[in-house]
Amino acid sequence: MRSVARPRGKEKFMQVTEISSEGLRREFSVVVPKDDIDRRMNSRLAEVGATANVPGFRPGKVPLPVMKQRYGSAVRGEILEQTIQETIQRALDEKKLRPAMEPKIDLVTFEDGVDLEYKLTVEVVPEIAPIDFSSMELEKLTVEIPDEDVEQSIERLAEQQKTFTVEDARAAAVGDQVVMNFVGKIDGETFDGGSADGMELELGSGRFIPGFEDQLVGAKAGEQKEVNVTFPSDYQAENLRSKVAVFNVQINEVRTSTAVIIDDDFAITMGADNIEALKATVREQMGNEYLQLSRGRLKRVLLDQLADKADFDVPPGMLDDEFASIWKQFEEAKEKDQLDDDDKGKSDEELRERYREIAVRRIRLGLMLSEIGRTNDLTVNQDDINRAIAEQAQRFPGQEAMVMKYYQENPQAMQELQAPILEEKIIDYILELATVTERMVSTEELLADPEESSKADPGGKAKKSKKAKKARKAKKKAAKDKGK
Repeated sequence: MRSVARPRGKEKFMQVTEISSEGLRREFSVVVPKDDIDRRMNSRLAEVGATANVPGFRPGKVPLPVMKQRYGSAVRGEILEQTIQETIQRALDEKKLRPAMEPKIDLVTFEDGVDLEYKLTVEVVPEIAPIDFSSMELEKLTVEIPDEDVEQSIERLAEQQKTFTVEDARAAAVGDQVVMNFVGKIDGETFDGGSADGMELELGSGRFIPGFEDQLVGAKAGEQKEVNVTFPSDYQAENLRSKVAVFNVQINEVRTSTAVIIDDDFAITMGADNIEALKATVREQMGNEYLQLSRGRLKRVLLDQLADKADFDVPPGMLDDEFASIWKQFEEAKEKDQLDDDDKGKSDEELRERYREIAVRRIRLGLMLSEIGRTNDLTVNQDDINRAIAEQAQRFPGQEAMVMKYYQENPQAMQELQAPILEEKIIDYILELATVTERMVSTEELLADPEESSKADPGGKAKKSKKAKKARKAKKKAAKDKGK
């Protein structure tokens, strides 16, 4: 949109009158004199007329009345939008207000021969008291990765690389792979997702419904098997939960597995020079994952402390919007029967109160972080954005160029990176000033729920109890199963 020259002289450009002030909400009447509107209209019509093709007139020589008749309506809408946007900012500057969200505009009058008048409703940012970050005490958890964890990770890599060989006349055993066709029926009727051809399944992997794989043990190529199972009560497809199904299975092949030997040759296939280099790479990758997890827990505690210090009202419009967003997610989860256990059995009134409190907390934290960033001149520059894009690209090996191109061609996607980047900068700024102590913990404690961890180890010492050993074994088993 082209700019229109402001009127000069001592004539008052506009009048801003406060008509209501309640909490963080302000309402103003804004009046822009008709002479200024006329001046803007004539200036813009002159610009259009300089190149307009009007029969009977040369460009730039079209009389103003003719221009108004032909282009007045379109130009008037343009002038309205431009004038309101310009005067909103001037009104806010004049009253020294910082809006918490987009102001609301209600047009009162905008007609030929009369002043432009509109009502401006603004919700302002509340006063947020400065925080002494040096008084904050935080604990950062660090982990020394056990050699056995590295070895187990490499074993999972090897498990994923193992090969299968067809063996005729072999009876399938746990660990073998079968290739099969199957058709599933419930009450004699087929159902979506219940049929497949050429499906590969490793017996004992736990990929299929409980009981399915067990009934294929002993099967041979060319055999037909009838498999009877009951879908779990918490099965992801709601229409199949607790249903009894019968699968007619045709075994096409039985394959035995050949384990991969973990040695230098294996390491080379994984992109390392030798097995020691592979171990170092795996340890580094695990260390980076644990660092991210540790930072996430540290950030969570930091935000909890900030929330405890927050004692100010929140803009009602922001609260309504945030609550509506949360409640929409709740209703979608409820419709899909995916509610958290804590929410089940509670009335809508109880849940509304709970989620409204969550909305208040989110807004307060958002406003506090924004204020910390503003008052300490923390901003996002192009180098920050470039690093973030590079990190995104690294998540898609072999497609880095495609990811870079996506962000270059999508300014909105690039802009969406700024908010999380700025938040991390603010968190880093606080951590530099706060008192942060490090504590060495086991991987179990780092991976455990923070509340359970504090209960299990109130003294702050990571002890290798029987419970911890049991948790370690459970973790190993889960990781091994996942690797399959």
